[in-house]
Amino acid sequence: MMVRAVRVHALGGPEVLRVEEVELPPPGPGEARVRHRAIGVNFIDTYHRSGLYALPALPHGIGMEGAGIVEELGEGVTEVKVGDRVAYVAGPPGSYSEARNVTASRLVRIPPNVRDDLAAAVMLKGMTVEYLIHRTFPVAPGMTVLWHAIAGGVGLIASQWLSHLGVTVIGTTSSESKAALAIEHGCTHVIDYTREDVVARVRELTDGRGVPVVYDSVGKTTFDVSLDCLSRRGMLVGFGNASGAPAPFDPMVLAKKGSLFYTRASLFDYVVTRAELLESASKVFGVMGRGAVKVHVGQNFALDEARACHEALESRGTRGATVLTP
Repeated sequence: MMVRAVRVHALGGPEVLRVEEVELPPPGPGEARVRHRAIGVNFIDTYHRSGLYALPALPHGIGMEGAGIVEELGEGVTEVKVGDRVAYVAGPPGSYSEARNVTASRLVRIPPNVRDDLAAAVMLKGMTVEYLIHRTFPVAPGMTVLWHAIAGGVGLIASQWLSHLGVTVIGTTSSESKAALAIEHGCTHVIDYTREDVVARVRELTDGRGVPVVYDSVGKTTFDVSLDCLSRRGMLVGFGNASGAPAPFDPMVLAKKGSLFYTRASLFDYVVTRAELLESASKVFGVMGRGAVKVHVGQNFALDEARACHEALESRGTRGATVLTP
């Protein structure tokens, strides 16, 4: 069968995104065909498009996240059945499409009370927050943490979830309107990094101690600032490169600044098994079901508007989560 899909034939900027008719074969053994109702958009998609993260080959689809209906099963599939509403975060990239075949063991059933667009918007972002705050650096009530890009899709989920857990959140952003959005979603203190000294402000808010953990998806432009905001034996958790990859550094810097820790984390190392995947997704849908986390979809683009979508994402012109509709 033929489906419309966004693919790249060469690496580069948003202009390399092309909508094409492609042949989708029947699902193979262990696969299920998912007819997308909503597609999640994430910064990792721009990394695949630009070449920062390698694609398996060219031309190739992009996109890691989607939600829809199971239409057909390959041989041996037991995890889902035809007609199930499902969501996923899975490679290789290719979710920017009307339908695709997905390894069935990576599919998660969507609870009845969760809309398709919210499921598509929350899988990668929500499970990212889950592993960061519960497993990479487990937070505890009473802690204060620093989270960069607090008004983005991941940041708004994190702010609500951390606030629900009794954690004080200091967030950074670039405008008054984004700061207001972050405050509405549970952030305690917002620092406008275009006007304020982030390190000085964090030290002021923590009586000079700094924070035990910084969660940083920005990368190059925030790396040094993040280290300087940490308390002794604090941890910098890098999980993205929105401004580019941090420059190489001398590990002795970590000792000189207080025996600090640094990790570059990835969701896919925290949902290796199906049991880990289901537990993480369950926690995400659980906090949504309790009303502790409300997913904010700030932008919804048509599949044909993938280029404009990426332009908005990379210009920091988006708020909250972004979704494509096939």
